[in-house]
Amino acid sequence: MENGEVENTGVSSSETVNGGEDVFSSKESDASSADHLVMMVHGILGSASDWKFGAEQFVRNLPDKVFVHCSERNMAKLTLDGVDVMGERLAEEVLEVIKRKPGLKKISFVAHSVGGVVARYAIGKLYRPPRMENVEKLSADASEEGSKGTIAGLEPINFITVASPHLGSRGNKQVPFLFGVTAFERAAGLVVHWIFKRTGRHLFLNEDEGKTPLLRRMVEDDGELHFMSALGSFKRRVAYSNVGYDHIVGWRTSSIRRNTELPKWEDSLNEKYPHIVYEEHCKTCDSEQSESVVKEDDCFDKLEEELVTGLSRVSWEKVDVSFHSSRLRFAAHSVIQVKDQYMHAEGADVIQHMIDNFLL
Repeated sequence: MENGEVENTGVSSSETVNGGEDVFSSKESDASSADHLVMMVHGILGSASDWKFGAEQFVRNLPDKVFVHCSERNMAKLTLDGVDVMGERLAEEVLEVIKRKPGLKKISFVAHSVGGVVARYAIGKLYRPPRMENVEKLSADASEEGSKGTIAGLEPINFITVASPHLGSRGNKQVPFLFGVTAFERAAGLVVHWIFKRTGRHLFLNEDEGKTPLLRRMVEDDGELHFMSALGSFKRRVAYSNVGYDHIVGWRTSSIRRNTELPKWEDSLNEKYPHIVYEEHCKTCDSEQSESVVKEDDCFDKLEEELVTGLSRVSWEKVDVSFHSSRLRFAAHSVIQVKDQYMHAEGADVIQHMIDNFLL
């Protein structure tokens, strides 16, 4: 076994130079045949260890298919440097992993909290348009490999976010611990940069006067940053969301929905996934359809509507999760990720749901 490598019931892991973690099968033949890179990205003030349980479960279930890397480039206070800076670092990290692990052919992302927004920035940086010969064949065979472009030269497969603030944190009840009190929410928008620095500004859609908020720019291709082309290149996009008790990221922003679109849910009847309470497959939605919805929701923030409309130009699978009967329901933001495999073990069915529906 190589220096620094740790084995745990069929799963091996090794710490990288910068503190990240590669997770792969202990069986050499399986590890060598795994050609699908799964990049796991933590949230604000997080670390590579936040995805330890998830990474091990992915490898344990798909030993000869996946090679998992838990990102380290934006750990702890580095998550306060801004979505763009973190996205640049993550993009560099992906390229380094690919260089270190030759033979990779596919790539997927599994990202928690603000990591989901950072991953969207990174793929915009890493996207490479399809070759001209594939563009000509696109109408004949839209599923052809390379016809939708690549991410760092690899075929994009799954883009999965978990409790990520896609619509930012400025809107009503987007940050639940502010209790939906308008005065509190407005005050938070004014002082958030004192605590969460540039990242806070980006999430609260606060930019210098005359400058378009970064999250707004990220729902379009922006110069050399192909944000939406990159997102659309993945075979599937999935948003896992807490319907309640997540006091960091609200249900609407993590599920990319308007108030009028939040579904009524009931307790799960599925013994395998007891905390999955609603699933929805949303097809692409054009701007005309969006305009008709806005008229029904007069209080909806205009900028937030632009974010919903932009992100709805690609299809999404939306998976709603509830820990309302859990003793740790107030820690739902961490439980949904199983940040600690002992304390947050009730979220294990959510991880298993990701694995069972993971495209290879």
